[in-house]
Amino acid sequence: MLAAYAVHLEQSRGRRFPEPAHPYRNDFQRDRDRVIHARAFRRLEAKTQVFTRRYSDHFRNRLTHTLEVSQISRTIAGALRLNVDLAEALALVHDIGHPPFGHAGEKALDTAMRAHGLCFDHNLHALRIVEDFEQRYAAFRGLNLTFEVREGIIKHSHDYASEQHPELAEYLLDQRPPLEAQLIDLADEIAYNAADLDDGYEAHLLSLEEIRERVPIFEKFFLEVEGIYPDAPAKLKFNESLKRVLNYFVDDLIRNTRQRIAGGNIGTLDDVRRCLERLAAFSPAAERERKRNKDFLYETLYFSPSLADEKDAAERVVGELFAFWMDHPESLPHNYQDKAKAESLSRVVCDYIAGMTDHFILEQYENHFGER
Repeated sequence: MLAAYAVHLEQSRGRRFPEPAHPYRNDFQRDRDRVIHARAFRRLEAKTQVFTRRYSDHFRNRLTHTLEVSQISRTIAGALRLNVDLAEALALVHDIGHPPFGHAGEKALDTAMRAHGLCFDHNLHALRIVEDFEQRYAAFRGLNLTFEVREGIIKHSHDYASEQHPELAEYLLDQRPPLEAQLIDLADEIAYNAADLDDGYEAHLLSLEEIRERVPIFEKFFLEVEGIYPDAPAKLKFNESLKRVLNYFVDDLIRNTRQRIAGGNIGTLDDVRRCLERLAAFSPAAERERKRNKDFLYETLYFSPSLADEKDAAERVVGELFAFWMDHPESLPHNYQDKAKAESLSRVVCDYIAGMTDHFILEQYENHFGER
């Protein structure tokens, strides 16, 4: 049974282009399936999360990270009696707008766009993908997703001001998103904070000793695990501890959000939308632990000298290819040349690069500059 404050299917504002109901899938399940079958979703498999395949094929990429966020989101949504189908669709689509090379690629693309008075925002780009770039249907452009999924793409992690983004006016920018959308950004945090500790440890860029020393919540559970499994190999003790860390944040998010819903006298979806702040949140204690974990990853992993060369190379590849196509638009594929007749060239070049996989952009760089 869905809670009264969840998104109920009959409350949906529907699709931009009306379609007949499916005989055995509801609209949010159809949205989930459309995302999974999208070309942009498949390309996530070949886009860097933190580590390139130089380290290992076992490390997360954008696709496997997305699947982990989806699993966590379904668990949280179910526990809060939210619409699990909507939460799953939002989790699966939440990273679809990311460019190649992870955050280094995003930074370089945004820098290139700002030189032309514009910017790159992966949420806004994701909306362009599902509204325009994906072409699978004869009746309309894009995936024709429900309003609630499109709204969640925009609002799951960021509040946009209507004065700065009048083009997003239909997405109720003066209101909070439903709880199904609010939980996605927090599930994302839970997923990558745990996963990056795991991959960093596996890559030998983070030692067990420094994780125990710098991440108090991990140390707490590691001591618990040592008491239960004193003779287990270090890697299995690490795994058991990290599993408990992840579970701690999921449990806290569920409990604290429940308390905030009850404390705010939230009875309907409209109550959720009218709140002065987002309801989905960690408790103050868990938020402190989350920040310690994240600060540790930034200080020791994300800016690690071991990853610096790859990040510098990624930014150089993106920046130089952007400049090349701005100077030589005739070298763009014909469909992008056609788009440049109606849109700014910088936006078209940005769209082209943002859709690339790591492998394809390196191939393009080699084609145009003769080296990698």
